[in-house]
Amino acid sequence: MMKNKIKNMPKVELHLHLDGSVSLETASRLSGLSIDQCKEKMIANEKCQNLSEYLTKFDFPISLMQTEENLKKVAENLVQNLAKQNVIYAEIRFAPMFHTKKGLSYEKIVEAVLQGLNTNSRIKTNLILCLMRGMETEENLKTLQTAEKYLNKGVCAIDLAGDEGVYPIDNYLELFNLAKEKGIPFTIHAGESGGAEEIRKAINIGAKRIGHGIHCLENEDVVKLIHDKKILLEICPTSNIQTRAVKEYSSHPIYKLYKKGIYTCVNTDNVTVSNISLTEEYFKLAENFNFAFKDFKQMNIYALEKAFIKAQEKEELMKLYQE
Repeated sequence: MMKNKIKNMPKVELHLHLDGSVSLETASRLSGLSIDQCKEKMIANEKCQNLSEYLTKFDFPISLMQTEENLKKVAENLVQNLAKQNVIYAEIRFAPMFHTKKGLSYEKIVEAVLQGLNTNSRIKTNLILCLMRGMETEENLKTLQTAEKYLNKGVCAIDLAGDEGVYPIDNYLELFNLAKEKGIPFTIHAGESGGAEEIRKAINIGAKRIGHGIHCLENEDVVKLIHDKKILLEICPTSNIQTRAVKEYSSHPIYKLYKKGIYTCVNTDNVTVSNISLTEEYFKLAENFNFAFKDFKQMNIYALEKAFIKAQEKEELMKLYQE
């Protein structure tokens, strides 16, 4: 009964990387390799040594996403798969800077992805453009400027992604101050491979949502900050196990955080790299924790409340969760 209710419920996905979610079938068609060969290149081990090892699985799909046609196909296939799971709204993120090897401009890259996403009218989508830790300021600035150009035209926010353990938030303060000046909303990956202090810094510079954020429990003051400011944690349980951010699924802090009244929502992070669907992620949470269906409903409401969309759009989507 619970599984059927989960399958049929309207779902929101806010933390989903495009390059980590290229389907095996699409990768096979674009590369000419077999499905098994693509699996070897794209699916992470159940437990990697660390986040850096996990991130190596992005190299192959990114290599396939260097033309407008391929970018469109990848986005189109992803949105079709999301619609099949009754996802009603998704914010899909990627870094345009990684898709310029064949000369595409940032604008052409974004437009191609938007064309692919807009092929399915059953689901509303927006893009989050990722600034990347460890990349040159010039490239991150171009991403920010592209986000400004397409803001409210298919792009809804920016993000800071990459290995926070190596590249702390402090290195990117000027970029986020500029984003605030331009009125560009942002979420930041923090508290995944880094500690609670990185989360505090992200919130203090203006992040309204935190990607992962699970290490906030190391510091009760940070937990209180998240709670009091109603910061949404975009939690990706399976990914957290694979990157060793959490030791075992049964010890994942999502249930504890939710019961503390923290705004939490469920996400896949990377459908293919983590070999998980959003529906399956809900199944795993139901099996491992004492979540009731009303809890999953509440987490989707939290996600919509904090989604980077206009109030009128939120109100329309919220109607799907009314009794």
